[in-house]
Amino acid sequence: MGRDLQLRAATPEDLEWIHELRHRVYAQELGQHVPDPTGRLRDGLDGDNVYLVAARGTARIGFVSLTPPWLGRYALEKYLTHDELPLLAEDDLFEVRILTVEPRWRTTAAAPLLMYAALRWIAARGGRRVVAMGLTELLGMYLAVGLRPVGHTVHSGAVTFEVLTGGVAELTKLTMDRYRTTLERLESEVDWRLDAAFAPRPDGCEHGGASFTAIGTDFRSLHRRHQVVAADVLDAWFPPAPGVRAALTEDPAWAARTSPPTGAEGLLAETATARALPARTLAVGAGSSDLIFRAFGQWLTRESRVLLMDPGYGEYAHVTERVIGCRVDRFRLRREEGWRIDPARLSAVVGSGRYDLVVLVNPNNPTGRHAPAAELRSVIATAPDRTRWWIDEAYLGYVDPTESLAGLAATDPRVVVCTSLSKMYALSGMRAAYLVAEPDTAERLRRWTPPWPVSLPAQLAAVAALRAPAYYSDCWLRTHALRGQLAAALGGLDETVVVEEAVANFLTVTLPSGGPSAAQLVNECRRHNVYLRDLSPMSSEYEGRTVRIAVKDTAENARIVAACRAALDVLRPSRSASLVSMAESVPSAGSAR
Repeated sequence: MGRDLQLRAATPEDLEWIHELRHRVYAQELGQHVPDPTGRLRDGLDGDNVYLVAARGTARIGFVSLTPPWLGRYALEKYLTHDELPLLAEDDLFEVRILTVEPRWRTTAAAPLLMYAALRWIAARGGRRVVAMGLTELLGMYLAVGLRPVGHTVHSGAVTFEVLTGGVAELTKLTMDRYRTTLERLESEVDWRLDAAFAPRPDGCEHGGASFTAIGTDFRSLHRRHQVVAADVLDAWFPPAPGVRAALTEDPAWAARTSPPTGAEGLLAETATARALPARTLAVGAGSSDLIFRAFGQWLTRESRVLLMDPGYGEYAHVTERVIGCRVDRFRLRREEGWRIDPARLSAVVGSGRYDLVVLVNPNNPTGRHAPAAELRSVIATAPDRTRWWIDEAYLGYVDPTESLAGLAATDPRVVVCTSLSKMYALSGMRAAYLVAEPDTAERLRRWTPPWPVSLPAQLAAVAALRAPAYYSDCWLRTHALRGQLAAALGGLDETVVVEEAVANFLTVTLPSGGPSAAQLVNECRRHNVYLRDLSPMSSEYEGRTVRIAVKDTAENARIVAACRAALDVLRPSRSASLVSMAESVPSAGSAR
């Protein structure tokens, strides 16, 4: 179809064509609806749903409609109840509707490309399952991309539809496996104007860190680090303690060429002293990810059932779902509840006895909320004996060390506490972390730890950091002040922007409904060498509108605010266009598919 093929979100100018094409196809061609004298076909979801459009030059080719879960209603609910189709009650369900292509383009790749665009848009907003009504005559096309019938057929006028569903991760994998060559060709030919990336990340977990691509991952242009504000990762804004810097600079040549203590004995001993814990309850690793992969790989299988907080740190979903293949459920945290973990609700869910492992990040990333230790202790105390708890306390220093559950983990075989030294101690580049577990559990994990698990420079740095509690306490207090200043400055940019700062070294900014997306804000800020984290893929609860921003020093925070101000100035017309689109979409009694 050529390089002028464009995929985009519908503009207000597209709406009349969409309504007119729907009338031609679903009223006149298929007989699903009674023809309307206006020659237009609208429905009750217009103005709330999202249209993606394929066009070639000035000619519009086709469109697809998407209904996100935050609307609270689906077109399918006119035909099936939640009892008949329970997946309609799922938190992360997106409905794909009205895939429609102009007659002359129906033998081209337009329809599959629109379906692929819908899948990418949904994945970029945290969708985990899709539901669709597919024309029975086109069932083969839907089956080819991985959608599967749920056992319900829907009749509308003279048309019959099959109800289909599929998991977003499975559909994405199948699409890439079957059509990779075609998609690689299309990527160079299509003018892709969606705010979702054309291709999914090939492997691994998305952690942010796009700022390093601006610096250069080949390390040949490290001077660029002074030009880039890396607020998309949660590295500390402050330097390591003076003792850490001294340890690393005293004899760097020796530290680089010398093998470290085989079992990190000195690091284990220093951690035990600093945390007042027996050394036999500890295991160390090259960052928390090392410990997560090692422990979960030992404990879990494809038959295991895991409960994750949602939103929550993406590494846990990646390891459990994509690496091990566990059965994973989500415990949904909600903005209107302050992202709080309701202990009664959590206790009821865990009390079912279904779960082999429950994962809690406390304070949570990315919400920044802290669950009081007393509440968690009560929930754990009443939980089934078969359920193991993994508590990630990477950001606990920003709350209160007495809130740690490490003491409980040292004695309760069901509980493990993991703590990274990366963010709190300004050692992200060093990769050092430890976990606390009952001695037998810790010993089994140490048995599966390879020799030299943490490099010599990292061991030197971590030991020195643990010996400097006063320095880091001052840095953490200063972080709270900087976060408050950054929150106030960002909140003053636009009265429709919502800033939530919570307790850790980051805050979130949520854009108004109907305005620019989080991805658009992130991309626009990158023009100013300011990198923010789009939280949309982590959870549909963010509705594609929330970014996370790491707290930096005063100068870099000022650059963040300036970049956001400039980005919003550019993106405000997009907000106006969206509002015009909503105003022009007048619902009617008819409902097209």
